[in-house]
Amino acid sequence: MVESITKAMVSATEADWSREQAGNWWEPSRQLLKCIRNYQKWQQQGGILGYFLCGLNIILYRFWSVVTGTDIPLNCQIQGGLLLPHPNGIVIHPSASIGPNCLIFQQVTIVADVKIGGHVDIGAGAKIIRSVTIGDHALIGANAVVTCDVPPGATAVGIPAKILEKKTQEV
Repeated sequence: MVESITKAMVSATEADWSREQAGNWWEPSRQLLKCIRNYQKWQQQGGILGYFLCGLNIILYRFWSVVTGTDIPLNCQIQGGLLLPHPNGIVIHPSASIGPNCLIFQQVTIVADVKIGGHVDIGAGAKIIRSVTIGDHALIGANAVVTCDVPPGATAVGIPAKILEKKTQEV
């Protein structure tokens, strides 16, 4: 029984890259993330080929940014496994860092110097408007306005967001 629970849990430390894989060409959020990842890879690679492929990925990035209606910068700090089921209206500051296997719904705003842990789910319309830290496996409710730190496993809801009890695993 314990093994089935641990298998079902998504890791907060190891990125599940399959969550970002596009099955079809018309998966705008996954295509946008692919452009960001490729741009960052080729920028690190450098050289003439890297310069050319960075330019190509910038063009693709701009296309997918318009299609999705997002403002996620090319130099963002996002670890693998990010899911954006409805990407429209998502705004992420370049200095914010997002851990692995997170889930972000539409109309979310994340400001500068926010640190989001692994496997954090952020509901639609949530605003993280101060430099805060959100722990692993935390939940941010829809339309919550987060102005304080959220401990690991906790749930934050409301305006301003209040911390509810931590999730517990029943075995």
